[in-house]
Amino acid sequence: MADGVPLLDRQLLEKLERLTIQWQKSFAGLVGGHNSSRFAGAGQEFLDHRNFHHGDDLRAVNWRAYLRLEKLFLKMFQVEPRVPVRMLLDLSASMTAHGGLKMDYARKLAAALCYVGLVRLDSIEVHGFAARLTNRLFSMGGRHRISAVMDGIAAMPSGGQTDYLAIVREFITNYPSRGVVIILSDFLDGAPAGAGCEKALGHLSDFGHELMLLQIWSDEDRTPPWTGELDLRDAETGAALKMDVDEAARESYTRAFDSYCQDLQRLAVRSGGRYAGIATSQPLEAVIFGDLVRMRGVA
Repeated sequence: MADGVPLLDRQLLEKLERLTIQWQKSFAGLVGGHNSSRFAGAGQEFLDHRNFHHGDDLRAVNWRAYLRLEKLFLKMFQVEPRVPVRMLLDLSASMTAHGGLKMDYARKLAAALCYVGLVRLDSIEVHGFAARLTNRLFSMGGRHRISAVMDGIAAMPSGGQTDYLAIVREFITNYPSRGVVIILSDFLDGAPAGAGCEKALGHLSDFGHELMLLQIWSDEDRTPPWTGELDLRDAETGAALKMDVDEAARESYTRAFDSYCQDLQRLAVRSGGRYAGIATSQPLEAVIFGDLVRMRGVA
């Protein structure tokens, strides 16, 4: 929490209860692709309740609870072992540029996805990262865990330089079991044209993990508002650069930025994963129920 204010308000959390994190691949020994067996069924082990939403299966309603409380609750059951859901949250200095909008947005989106997983009884693991993996946060067991998860995400310190290759090597070493890897980042590093980032993500995909890449940028990242003679300084390395920027240079930069985003999307899709580019000017709820649903990240 920041100044005692939770990352997500109660109204948004209630709306998130109707969602589930999606995956496309089949993982050996775990639930098959496309989440074919994630919902309640007769004769399964009961684990928890959640609020009933329009479109839910009426056969899973707890009618005894309704008679007592006059409110609909959906029974949830353990069906099969869950696919591991691991989230990597970029805490590097570039995420704190432009007033920290990207960092704040990424923390809220990470908390929202954690809540979706917790309601569906997934086990959720969040790692912050910059030069290495930090601040491991693990939670499972239902919605009542979300306050501790939000506190943990909000308390993760930011800063430092990104090293995607080192991060991916550490991740592969620590997590030999394949699963869904959700990465929230601006995917900006010091390598030429993002080569370090793309190479590292390729390794992660080749190892068998399903990638969900959520690229978060501020409007200034894509369309710099400045022209004239500028003194630029890299947010992570501190490297300085002087240059003259005119309208043609700004347009060329935006085209290069869009091309890089398309490369990330192709990398994700080629490996059976998904990608969404998210501007911080977009309302969080619209992104979750719009962009993430369209890219089949949640359903």
